[in-house]
Amino acid sequence: MLRTMSTPGKEPTAEGEAARLNFIEEIIEEHARTGKYDNRVHTRFPPEPNGYLHIGHAKSICLNFGLAEKYGGQCNLRFDDTNPTKEDVEYVESIMEDIRWLGFDWEDRLFFASDYFEQLYEYAIKLIEDGHAFVCDLNAEEMREHRGTLKSPGKNSPYRDRPMAESLELFKKMRAGEFPDGARTLRAKVDMASPNLNLRDPVLYRIAHAHHHRTGDQWCIYPMYDFTHGQSDSIERITHSICTLEFENHRPLYDWFLEKLEIYRPQQIEFARLNLSYTITSKRKLLTLVTDNHVSGWSDPRMPTLSGMRRRGYPPSAIRLFCDRIGVAKFNSVIDMQVLEKAVRDELNAQAPRRMAVLNPLKVVITNYPEGQEETLEAINNPEDQSAGTRQVPFSRELYIEREDFMEDPPKKFFRLAPGREVRLRYAYFVTCQEAVKDPQTGEIVELRCTYDPATRGGSAPDGRKVKGTLHWVSAQHAFDAEVRLYDYLFTKPNPSDVDDESQEFTANLNPDSLETRPSCKLEPSLQAAEPGKQYQFERLGYFSADPADSQPDQPVFNRIVTLRDTWAKVKGK
Repeated sequence: MLRTMSTPGKEPTAEGEAARLNFIEEIIEEHARTGKYDNRVHTRFPPEPNGYLHIGHAKSICLNFGLAEKYGGQCNLRFDDTNPTKEDVEYVESIMEDIRWLGFDWEDRLFFASDYFEQLYEYAIKLIEDGHAFVCDLNAEEMREHRGTLKSPGKNSPYRDRPMAESLELFKKMRAGEFPDGARTLRAKVDMASPNLNLRDPVLYRIAHAHHHRTGDQWCIYPMYDFTHGQSDSIERITHSICTLEFENHRPLYDWFLEKLEIYRPQQIEFARLNLSYTITSKRKLLTLVTDNHVSGWSDPRMPTLSGMRRRGYPPSAIRLFCDRIGVAKFNSVIDMQVLEKAVRDELNAQAPRRMAVLNPLKVVITNYPEGQEETLEAINNPEDQSAGTRQVPFSRELYIEREDFMEDPPKKFFRLAPGREVRLRYAYFVTCQEAVKDPQTGEIVELRCTYDPATRGGSAPDGRKVKGTLHWVSAQHAFDAEVRLYDYLFTKPNPSDVDDESQEFTANLNPDSLETRPSCKLEPSLQAAEPGKQYQFERLGYFSADPADSQPDQPVFNRIVTLRDTWAKVKGK
């Protein structure tokens, strides 16, 4: 029997289970009631190995693998490798790494469309022999002219009534490599007058003398996606072939092939693809960003690729949480980037240890603290996780605070440090600013001279007095210098393709400030041993991760994953 659960790995409550089902789950459960597919659920994730996976693919991965897990079924990983001119082993390996990173496993069910090239060829032969396909000599431009428009029907190819034996012989010669690229195609005989343009005698095979990453030079004809998709699903006995909405108009053709071939028939179901604000998910446009050096590669932390998000420091649990929260719908919409960022914050708030770092340092000298003295103070690792415990942070006479935490002439609601004002240093003492030292040439403030109250160790005053500001800091004597990269949205517009001038490309909306590199930030000493990929909350600044590509032993480079909801919110507790 089918096994149901509201979230993979979590048992549901019986009450309200039906209300939580999405429309695909409703279809699956109806099939379970009627016994269709013998109570099996078998899905697949079928990426093309022509680029890196992006956040849109994550939704499909979570859906396909999640449904299989939820209903006690299986999910295949199948590469749609039918276009050798754009495919690469690099993409195959990156896709597998991304799926594993998200927490899913195809076990022994790794397949390639190229595994079925011989079977697909035999299917094509059957269609020719049964009078459902023909070899066409029209070139691409002539084919477009014959196709018609949405308002007018197409015209039959002059080769549509070519004798079956002749088409069969020509198709075999196409496979034998006797014709150049583009000379001929194999087309289905469907209906050139159909209002659905996908049914107007679509191409099944084209000639391409191109080296394939798996089959080498064995083939010089390659099947089109529409011909490959359904038959591959059928061969693998997929039950529910889940696609995005752009394939809805292709479903009649999907079913037509299966019907004419008289083979096992899965059910194609379409759902709304993931569209995210300030993001593009077109592989062509992503490739442009890479090849034109607008970014440092597919794994640039500003990219919406899963490898980019992994390098930036996104936890895979946050991606899964995000996909769960946005749900599965039948209609396209645009999800605000903040929904993804909230999922990241929610996960990291519970997981990430807290540390102190100063990104724009201003030196502070505590004049009444004994010279040469130092001490260690207890700091909480994560207030959301008591099991995370505490750590020791060093304190000394000279410190660094954020330059933005001091104003010489502050406005009324500025509660941080100013001349004569007392604030709390996180986990440490109350300090009062006595003097701001300026560079005589530029007038820039280069140092603050403060005094501290020794009775306030730990951040509270025995006389009960309160302060409104709490600042993070690091000991100048113990801090180490590190590069920190601050990332913003890659594009300036929610819809990056919305250009002001039709002559412009989407790259006109690139954000010139999407990356700010700060080479000499001051970080507490415990961060020097940060493992690549390890995530932290830099208190009051946001969530950061040690870059797995550029970090070196004892010299990590940190990427900002996401800001806090309110960067300068008051710190609770000590």
